Amino acid sequence: MKKFFKKLGFHKMDEMEQHIAFKAQRNAFVFLLFALFIWTLYESYKVYAFHSELNPFPCFLLAAASCIQIFSQLIMTHNAVKDDEETPKTSPILKTVLICFAVAAVIVTIGSIIVLSVVKP
Repeated sequence: MKKFFKKLGFHKMDEMEQHIAFKAQRNAFVFLLFALFIWTLYESYKVYAFHSELNPFPCFLLAAASCIQIFSQLIMTHNAVKDDEETPKTSPILKTVLICFAVAAVIVTIGSIIVLSVVKP
């Protein structure tokens, strides 16, 4: 199997290639978040200005991408310093997840109240 991947051009990256790949992924992620944010604002404007139906797809993608990035970073940081005595203890993952869900629930509730009060059927 290794020979097959070598023929395709895959190889183990050195530190410089890993750094370049990390920067490229970060730039792509920032672009994704910016594009989804603009799309979300546009969809919200359409609902407000033209009283059209809300398209929740860009909002869902924006929230999902942000949550995946935050939780991945949290879990990887927790796993990296789990057995290290010199590093201060990281916050409990479950507590952080519950706080994030509570904040998200409050934001969704406020947003739905605003949308329902502005849009008249």
